[in-house]
Amino acid sequence: MKDNEQLPLTAWLPTTMKEARKRGWDELDVIIISGDAYVDHPAFGNAVIGRIIESMGLRVAIVAQPNWQDDLRDFKKFGKPRLFFGVSAGNMDSMVNKYTAGKRLRSSDAYTPGGETNHRPDYASIVYSKILKELYPDTPVVLGGVEASLRRVTHYDYWQDKLMPNILTQSGADMLIYGMGEQPLRDILKLLKKGVPFENLKTIKQVAFLSEEGLPKNKNWKSFELNSHEKCLMDKKAYAKNFRFIETESNKQNARRLYQKVGDKTLVINPPYKVMTEKEVDASFDLPFTRLPHPKYKKRGDISAFEMIKFSVNMHRGCFGGCSFCTISAHQGKLIASRSKKSILKEVEHITRMPDFKGYLSDLGGPSANMYQMKGIDQEMCDNCSLPSCVHPTICSNLDTDPSKMIEIYREVSAMEKVKKAHVSSGLRYDLMFDPKSTHPKKDAEYVEQLVSHHVSGRLKVAPEHTEDHVLDMMRKPSFKYFSHFKKRFEEICEKNNLKQEIIPYFISSHPGCEGKDMAALAAKTKELGYKLEQVQDFTPTPMTVATVIYYSGLHPYTLKPVKTAISYDEKSKQRKFFFWYKEENKNFIKNSLAKMKRMDLSKQLFGQ
Repeated sequence: MKDNEQLPLTAWLPTTMKEARKRGWDELDVIIISGDAYVDHPAFGNAVIGRIIESMGLRVAIVAQPNWQDDLRDFKKFGKPRLFFGVSAGNMDSMVNKYTAGKRLRSSDAYTPGGETNHRPDYASIVYSKILKELYPDTPVVLGGVEASLRRVTHYDYWQDKLMPNILTQSGADMLIYGMGEQPLRDILKLLKKGVPFENLKTIKQVAFLSEEGLPKNKNWKSFELNSHEKCLMDKKAYAKNFRFIETESNKQNARRLYQKVGDKTLVINPPYKVMTEKEVDASFDLPFTRLPHPKYKKRGDISAFEMIKFSVNMHRGCFGGCSFCTISAHQGKLIASRSKKSILKEVEHITRMPDFKGYLSDLGGPSANMYQMKGIDQEMCDNCSLPSCVHPTICSNLDTDPSKMIEIYREVSAMEKVKKAHVSSGLRYDLMFDPKSTHPKKDAEYVEQLVSHHVSGRLKVAPEHTEDHVLDMMRKPSFKYFSHFKKRFEEICEKNNLKQEIIPYFISSHPGCEGKDMAALAAKTKELGYKLEQVQDFTPTPMTVATVIYYSGLHPYTLKPVKTAISYDEKSKQRKFFFWYKEENKNFIKNSLAKMKRMDLSKQLFGQ
């Protein structure tokens, strides 16, 4: 890339000892091992963690995608760090990154130059940690990132089709930071800089560790014991029961400490920090990122995950949707941590100065695009709330859903001299735009008008996920009627402004609670709206979601009642065929299925007489 050449190599964190010496470093304080290529951008966890460590006056290096199959030279090239090794599988769980819902190897890796595969092992956090503990047994290893966070307790692993113990037990690592790690990391580093021994860091919030002496005493926190790993192995109901407490305590502002017996040790999960303040979030995004991949990848091809977000801006973190199949709130938290307008505009300004910026921002968004600055009206009510979602089954009356601050940012960014158009391409919660109990319906309408008129790049992707209310209820998603409202208003605005734009909806098959008859209804309703579906997928069980607990145990963790779920490949394949009712090879199967269901009305809707 041309813009890489304009910066000195020392603008990036070192990836080799030669680069470290260019900074005058002969020894490192912290070495980060990551399953992703090193992209120095706030959307990439290894870069954020590295820059925080650097900002605290410590010497840090990144070993990106080390070779775990040779003589392990990548793990040895910096020697032993003074404080600890930080290990992450990358921005995704390594198994989700490598395998499809059908357990087939993916053909490309979005976080590797040129999309090359096999640059990270299965269960990367575990493999990396075991290697480090073998090479440097006395040096602490700290796990972080999505993979470690979502596997911090007994969890179901879809790829091995069995319950696994917490990732600390599997990896031999010394500590785990779960969730967004800035707050615990800063406190850990402050104490280590003061000379506090690593083994004395067990009172830091938002960390997990294994104890051989049982539960450490702590007067500040109440504690709750989960069913042991061994009991979960013998009793699926015990496993399902655990999840309710794991999810609710993860989302509380004044949570209990959790602990679980695993063999002769005790897993201890300290309560999370309170949601990050605007100042804290800004501090992470305002670090001196180059916003570019390391120059060493120059000849290896594009990193598609970077290309996708190169000209995008993340305005906030967290998601209060709490969707049953989604891990965003499990990792980033339920409450929204928003950046200041000043920080956002500063980043946009930086992007407009990039040599290959052509005037188009690919996204002004977040985990859910339209949750920026939304929070509780009475924060004390939120502090004492343990519900996993603020919008399901209905939108909480204490949630301030006023979109005014988003509209303001959209307009200010659009008015910037070098910005031709700022798209919004993150997922949208259209139920927030059409809440019948809204106290600001005019602002909601103004937001929809602004969004559709000025921020759609031809195709707007949204995720209704299903059409049937009982399946949507299981998903913790709003009724399909909200999608219909949004589609109608979208088309009205497009017609009024002579805009050629369309909505592309996403749907999921084989989600717990979904049966063949529900897929048949989905096919008929989406056909009625004029769709031949493209953006579809089978449900993939991933650790730390309600839907995965149901998939494995057969029970809903909140009610402990049985839930029907498609498990076999045959069942899943049959559900998926309904998405593609219009393909000739599926017609006979669907007609026969509908005949068995005695739903000739749906057959007529799909295929005529």
